[in-house]
Amino acid sequence: MQEYDGDAADPGLADALPEHGADAGAARALNTAAVLANRRGSGFTRFALWVFGSLFTLILSVSAWNFVIGLFSENSVLGWVAFVLLMLALLVVLVVSAREVLAFSRMARLDRLRVNAAEARMAGDLKAARAVVASLTSLYADRADTAWGRARLAERGPEVFDADAMLSLAEVELLAPLDRAALAEVEAAARQVATVTAFVPLALADVATALYSNLKLIRRLSQIYGGRSGSLGSFRLMRRVFSALLGAGAIALADDLVGSVASGGLLAKISRRFGEGVVNGALTARVGLAAMELSRPMPFVALPRPGTSATTSRALAGLFGRAEKADEQLP
Repeated sequence: MQEYDGDAADPGLADALPEHGADAGAARALNTAAVLANRRGSGFTRFALWVFGSLFTLILSVSAWNFVIGLFSENSVLGWVAFVLLMLALLVVLVVSAREVLAFSRMARLDRLRVNAAEARMAGDLKAARAVVASLTSLYADRADTAWGRARLAERGPEVFDADAMLSLAEVELLAPLDRAALAEVEAAARQVATVTAFVPLALADVATALYSNLKLIRRLSQIYGGRSGSLGSFRLMRRVFSALLGAGAIALADDLVGSVASGGLLAKISRRFGEGVVNGALTARVGLAAMELSRPMPFVALPRPGTSATTSRALAGLFGRAEKADEQLP
């Protein structure tokens, strides 16, 4: 028997091996794409946008003011009506601008939480992990769907003295119900797009439905995770989502689509419209899952990352099956 050498290197102290596989590659692609999508443009581009925006605002303001002054000189009653309408329009612009600023600040808060959680987990910093959990609890303090999870976290949190375990506990207790709600939204959107594509023969109806459903889905997912995205925030999040999809690669997307069509049933394989419905539904599910990952305040670690094929199969379960049974009953 070989004698144990107490001075030998402890394998428990060795660095962790790098992650491999599709999930790790997809996560790296999503993180890289998110960084690229959030990267600000060049200084000259920002300056040019500011100049043209200021010029347009000045022209619009002077034109509106001259219009009101002209009405005052012709008819004082119409002048006052135009002045009141102009003030109301200005008030609406200020309210909408304030809402958009608030939406961007909420999205930035989620981004900071996601980055801080990843850094705390990587460094094994318990203090930083507790700070992330406290911020996450504060974010969802008014949410009824996280009340039970917050109570469990307050009960078990003081007993945890490991950063990774602390973050995993918060992810399981706080984000699990939100993930279920988000997945339900993704499946509903995928089902809607697939149904319209398969059963509505109108030209461009599937395209319009897909665009509307994807934008509505991205906005809804942001609201579920606390983003409260406005119109500009939704478009910004959509840009990040499609940047993430491009970063994930066409091969991964093709694999998901092939798997989705393979699970779509016999009718989806032999009918062009039903096959297109499955593909469009899978694309919508893919967009929704990417939006989930970018809207989530913590990366998927303790909870499994949902896959496109499984999500599409659940979304379309029974849809094409009922169509196949109806087709079999025809003479």
